[in-house]
Amino acid sequence: MSGPGGHRDRRPLAAVLTANAVSATGSSLTLIGVPWFVLQTTGSAGRAGVVAFCATLPIVVSALIGGPVIDRIGRRRVSVGSDAVCGLAVAAIPLLHHTGLLAFWMLCALMALGGLAHTPGVSARYVLLPDLARQSGTTLARAASVYDAVARGSRMTGAALAGVLIALTGAGNVLLIDGATFAVSAVLVAAGLRDVRAARPRRDAPPVSLRTYKAELREGYGYLARTRLLLAVVAMVMLMNGTDQGWTAVLLPVHAEQELGGATRLGLLAALFGAGGLSGALLYGLVGHRFSRRTVFTVCVLLCGAPRYAVAALTGTTLPLAVTMLVAGLASGALNPILTTVIYEKVPDELRSRVAGVLTAGCELAMPLGGLAAGFLVEAAGVRGALLAVGGVYLLATLSPLVFPAWKDMDAGAVSRTEPGRPSAAPGARTPHPSA
Repeated sequence: MSGPGGHRDRRPLAAVLTANAVSATGSSLTLIGVPWFVLQTTGSAGRAGVVAFCATLPIVVSALIGGPVIDRIGRRRVSVGSDAVCGLAVAAIPLLHHTGLLAFWMLCALMALGGLAHTPGVSARYVLLPDLARQSGTTLARAASVYDAVARGSRMTGAALAGVLIALTGAGNVLLIDGATFAVSAVLVAAGLRDVRAARPRRDAPPVSLRTYKAELREGYGYLARTRLLLAVVAMVMLMNGTDQGWTAVLLPVHAEQELGGATRLGLLAALFGAGGLSGALLYGLVGHRFSRRTVFTVCVLLCGAPRYAVAALTGTTLPLAVTMLVAGLASGALNPILTTVIYEKVPDELRSRVAGVLTAGCELAMPLGGLAAGFLVEAAGVRGALLAVGGVYLLATLSPLVFPAWKDMDAGAVSRTEPGRPSAAPGARTPHPSA
C-alpha cells in the first residue's frame, strides 16, 4: 500500500521509530538510574519501592481516563507535550539534588508527574503505527516487529550505558542525559509527523462535554469486556508487569548492589536481556508467521519470566544470571509482535485510542503495587526470599495460556492478513515489555 497520491512515504514511520529509539534509550537510563539514585541517597529498598509506586500509579490513572483526549488534542501534539513534561521532570531531580533542595517528597512528586505525562505520549505514537505502515507501504506485522525491535535494541544500549555512566559520573548525571533524550524525541515527532493526517486533532468529534467523554470512555471499556482474548491478555500482562516492576525498580538493583558487584553488573544484565529481546523480535519477524501464535507465545512467556527470579535467588552470582537473562530476553522478543498483531486484528479503527487507554491501564494496573511490595518484601524477608516469592507469582501468571480456552482465539485471525499495511482492525494498546 502507499500513501496519499499513490506514493510511498517512509519518513513519518522513520521519524517515529527514531523518536522511540531515543526515548527508549533514555527510559533505560531512568529505569536503572532512579533506583540506584534512591539507594545511593537513602540506602533503603523500601523507599525505592515507594518511588516506584509514585512513578507508576499516575501512569495507570492517565491511561484509564486519557483515551478520548488523545484524538481531540491530536496525537502529534500529545506526543510532543508528553516528552516535554517528562524531560523537565526527570532533569529537575539531579538539579534540585545538586543544590541541596531535593526532599524525598519532591522526588516522589517529580516521578509522579513524569508518570502522569508518559503514557499519553507513548499511546499517541503507538496508535499511529497502522497508518504509518500503510503510508510507507510495509505490512503491519513487519512494522510491529521493527517497532518492537528498535525499542528493545535501544533499551539494550541504554541499559549498558546506564551501568557505565553511573559508575563513572553518578546516577544524577545519568538523569540529566535522560532529560535531553525526551527533548530530542519531541523534536523528531514534531517535525516528522507535521503532514500526517492521522496525527492531527479529530475534526469530526462531538463537542467536548463530560457526557460525551464518559460515553467514549465507556465504549472503550465495553469493547474490552466483550472480547475474551483481550481480557485474558490484560489479566496476565497485568501480573507480569506488576512483578517485573518489582524486579526492575527494586529486586535487581538491590541484588546487584549486595551480591553482584554494583551498577556495572546491573547495566550488563539489563543489556543482555535487551540484546536477547532484539534478537528474538527480529527472529520472529523473519520466521514467526510459520508457527502457531499461541504455541510460540506460551513457550516464550514461560521462559522469559520466572527463571530469572529463581536463578538470581538460588545462585547469587553473575554468570548464571547473565545466561538466563539472555535466554529470557530472546523469548520475550516474540511476545510484543504477537500481541500487537492480535490486538490490531481485534479492535476496530474508530475505537483505537479509546481501547488503547483501557488496555494500557489494565496491563499496568499492578505496576504501582509491584514496586512497593518488592521494596517491603526485601526489608521483611531479604532479597532472596523476595525474589522467590515474586517469581512464584510470575510463574502462576504465565501458566494462563495453558489453562484458559480464550487463548485459542489467538490464532483465529492469523490467515486473514493478506494485504500489506491494511489490517482488518487496528487498536493502539501498548503491549507489555517484560522486565523492560
